[in-house]
Amino acid sequence: MKSIKNRCKIAVVQAEPVMFDKTACIDKALLLINDASAHGAELIVFPELFIPGYPFGMNFGFRTGSRSTSGRQDWKRYYDNSILADGPEMQQLAEAAVKQGIFLSIGYSERDAVNGTLYNSNVMISPDGTVLNHRKLKPTGSERVIWGDADKDFFPIMETPWGPMGNLICWESYMPLARVALYEKGISLYISPNTNDNKEWQNTIRHIAIEGHCYFINCDMIIRKSSYPNDLNEYAALSDIPEIACRGGSCIIDPFGHQVGDCIWDEEGIIYADLDMQEVPASKMEHDVCGHYARPDVLHFKFED
Repeated sequence: MKSIKNRCKIAVVQAEPVMFDKTACIDKALLLINDASAHGAELIVFPELFIPGYPFGMNFGFRTGSRSTSGRQDWKRYYDNSILADGPEMQQLAEAAVKQGIFLSIGYSERDAVNGTLYNSNVMISPDGTVLNHRKLKPTGSERVIWGDADKDFFPIMETPWGPMGNLICWESYMPLARVALYEKGISLYISPNTNDNKEWQNTIRHIAIEGHCYFINCDMIIRKSSYPNDLNEYAALSDIPEIACRGGSCIIDPFGHQVGDCIWDEEGIIYADLDMQEVPASKMEHDVCGHYARPDVLHFKFED
């Protein structure tokens, strides 16, 4: 590994998006970026689809073999509040990262600049304004009626003072070969923007941190039923979801599988931590998954980048 900076001051933002409102989501993100930066954060991480929110519980009128006009109108509303990877909203975020001198990771619904497809995407932005985009490889379950499969931007890695940084969105982390793609790039900071608020996920993230001997940044969100616009055509479809539809559970796991600092449930909050980055190379002494613990003569992996 290359020499890395000893400490990383990180802020993991567990926040609730302003559902279906890209402008309000950007405004809230900028306020939270300023707040975290004022607390000394050098790396600030936001959840999956923070812009314009994860539409938990909605089906947009889809049924097998049919769909509804009212659901299509709700989808178009969500489409209109999705943003371009290089649009003015992204420029605002990049300018904030440059102004505050921070690295930023944030999830958003990406609107393709050419066709009519949406993608569940995440960007990493550096203090010099570089933007690296990642599209979710395979939307999970009924997410596929909203977002398409990634057709590019598969495994971007951003070089940081603390080593390579990358991200996999939500259940992408259940794709073993996707994890290996990051491990082969020597990842030190594994960012996971997600909506996995179940206890089983808390076990998964510890396994991945140990497997890759990297810091696992688990960034979830809060979603409240009361936060949805009440003029959605299919608002009644939300009647069965709990008031807190997504409970969070954001936390940081070190390369040995131990939790660093707090784990936040059922409320908004920011986790601040001072990560000892020398734990990453130290943890690889007896197990380096794509180094001395690999057998490329027996098992060979190739991915499209």
